[in-house]
Amino acid sequence: MVARQQVSAWRPQVPGIVEVFHAHFTEHAYPMHVHEAWTLLIVDSGAVRYDLDRHRRGTPDDTVSLLPPQVPHNGSPATALGFRKRVLYLDLTQLDESFIGPAVDGPDLVDALLRRRVGQLHTALAEPDGALEAQSRLALIGERLRSHLRPRQPARPRRPDRGVAQELRELLDARLVEGVGLEEAARLLHAHPAHLVRAFSGAFGIAPHQYLTARRVDRARRLLLGGQPPGEVAPAAGFYDQSHLSRHFTRLVGTPPGRFARGGPGAVPSATRSPGTAPGR
Repeated sequence: MVARQQVSAWRPQVPGIVEVFHAHFTEHAYPMHVHEAWTLLIVDSGAVRYDLDRHRRGTPDDTVSLLPPQVPHNGSPATALGFRKRVLYLDLTQLDESFIGPAVDGPDLVDALLRRRVGQLHTALAEPDGALEAQSRLALIGERLRSHLRPRQPARPRRPDRGVAQELRELLDARLVEGVGLEEAARLLHAHPAHLVRAFSGAFGIAPHQYLTARRVDRARRLLLGGQPPGEVAPAAGFYDQSHLSRHFTRLVGTPPGRFARGGPGAVPSATRSPGTAPGR
């Protein structure tokens, strides 16, 4: 079998994430090494075998592996088919050094919700306009990792904090076009980022990034109906570019922005036109 290797890596503009690393290896084996950051790893196909603190470990299905900084480990394919993995390297603002010992004792976490959230975070990080979503998902991931490494007695459910939720909504409304990062919002509102996300979602039934996108699409609708072309509407409504406006607009409205403004009074739906009949004839 010919050895295959596919690698992509980048540093996103999201505080707390040092690097994103995606790789597909069939034969490559990592020697013993260390990182200065936390390694948060999910495997999409195949499996990885590795040694950590003189113990043999592995990544079965639906496992999230968290390897602590400065602790030597290696890695190699567990099967002849190799493995495909996605990795986030997180700095110590996400998990401080007090969590290193528990992570050494139990680096492989079987948690379907955590794994789904990590996958969603990778998807958000691949989008140029996904910063707020990525920061929100990272905050919830950090909270869940800490609960695994330092479990506590279950707390009684708390009512949504509508005060801070309302303040965050007002901040998102005020910064509709330029946006606001979750860390900055947390500083301005004197709240923990994960608490902000939970309070907002609990109070309004929608995540902060979803609310912001919906408000931006709403603004785009008004601008389009005012006669502005999609290329000008995208930055004016807070979208990264026209393609991102089109993707979000179509998903929420059901039609691309270019067609939306052409559907005024008297317009004939395309499905009812006779073949070869031009619009308006």
